Amino acid sequence: MTPGSGTAQSVDTQHHRTVSLTLVFATMRLVPSGSSGRSSSSALLLLLLLLCCCAAFVLGHKTGSALTVVDNPEGGEGAHRDEEDEATVDEDGDLEDIEVVQPTEQWQTLKPGQAVPRGSHVRLNMQTGQREVRLGEEQLKYWTPEHREGEETQSNLSPDELKRAMKKMKEDLNPANKDPDSQDSVTSKYRPLEELKRDMAQLDLLVETDVQIIRRLLDQFNSSNSTTEQKLNTLLELEYLVHQVDNAQSLCSMGGLQLILEGLNSSDIRLQERSAFVLGSAVASNPVVQVKAVESGALQILLTTLATAQPLQVKKKVLFAVACLLRHFPFAQHHFLSHGGLQVLSELFRADGGGVLRTRIVTMLYDMISEKELISQAGLDPVLDASHEERVRQYAKVSLQEELLEDGWCSLVPQLLESTEHDYREKALRALLAMASVCLDKYRSDSLLLGSLLSLRDQYQDMAQSEMIVGEENSYFAEIVQLIDALQVKMK
Repeated sequence: MTPGSGTAQSVDTQHHRTVSLTLVFATMRLVPSGSSGRSSSSALLLLLLLLCCCAAFVLGHKTGSALTVVDNPEGGEGAHRDEEDEATVDEDGDLEDIEVVQPTEQWQTLKPGQAVPRGSHVRLNMQTGQREVRLGEEQLKYWTPEHREGEETQSNLSPDELKRAMKKMKEDLNPANKDPDSQDSVTSKYRPLEELKRDMAQLDLLVETDVQIIRRLLDQFNSSNSTTEQKLNTLLELEYLVHQVDNAQSLCSMGGLQLILEGLNSSDIRLQERSAFVLGSAVASNPVVQVKAVESGALQILLTTLATAQPLQVKKKVLFAVACLLRHFPFAQHHFLSHGGLQVLSELFRADGGGVLRTRIVTMLYDMISEKELISQAGLDPVLDASHEERVRQYAKVSLQEELLEDGWCSLVPQLLESTEHDYREKALRALLAMASVCLDKYRSDSLLLGSLLSLRDQYQDMAQSEMIVGEENSYFAEIVQLIDALQVKMK
């Protein structure tokens, strides 16, 4: 046995020996001195000794203790040597005579004879020569403030209190023990499930799909009882819906496109503006609606609106609709040119002094030129399908650049460089580069254009250097300088 390892066991052994010796001494006192009772006394003595041995055997073999006295053998690996020798303490014994130490996450000194719960971590501190105890590794994993509060709460409850609490829980869960009045009050607060299902079914009938909403809005717009404000609100809701391809096609199939075109012909400028906005949103990136719009005469109505005296907000929305109708649609572009679309735009360009409409017009022309060039370059790819050949054939009918030269656009676009807006200048430079294949001679003979390019290059070069000093990457002004340089190279 290691030093200090028999604390609990020695206590029990000494107790058993004391009981045995006491019984022996008591027996000796009962033996008479006479010879006549010698045989009966000897038998009685042997019987008592046998009973003492049996009692000692039974008391020494009881197990199942929840407490242990941990003893560490000397030696080991320094002060942090962990030992696991344990001596059991009798559950049915007198626990009040044994002091039980409740370990924590911190090391605390363990006095001789003290008991600790199973799983505790015990070590022998070689510096002080004293045993120390703390919670075991598995216990430390769950040693949180919440755990400690729960442990304290549990420790305050006795077994009888726990039994009463469990019994009360079972009684509460039994429906037969509940008060009928309380059940009625609960039932009055909540509606039956079947009733809720019926209400939900009725709500589902009230849900409208996008098609149903479009039909309702068109009926309101076409109603003679609708006021102008109601029609404006209807157009605003339609504009939100027709951004989806399917909704725009549903609008056309319900006859809504014709109602929109009638709004363009309205005498109310607000209806004209909203109608043009809805039309542009419906035809944007939607070939099916683009075809139906051209077949319905939308392009002629839009060009007529631009050619007449209209407020600026109306012309902005009409230009938006024209640009969306012509984008990636060479058939509409061909009709646009054949119906004098460039002449209408040139007059609008000259009349605009603020530059807002000029920028929109130049951007639309640049997009049309770029589309045709991209289609021509992609035609060199032998893997393309038959539909691409059809698009190339249709774009070949669009003689846009030749008509730009004839209508004087080579001298109109450079006028946009006079604007003080950087965005306007950038779009003008891109359009000039796109038209360079047919306008180079006009560029070289235009002294105002040459002077503007030189002054703009110096200006934007200084701005680009300032951006580089600040640490800007992908400088916007440096990109404008590159456009000017590219145009000057073409003009040499």
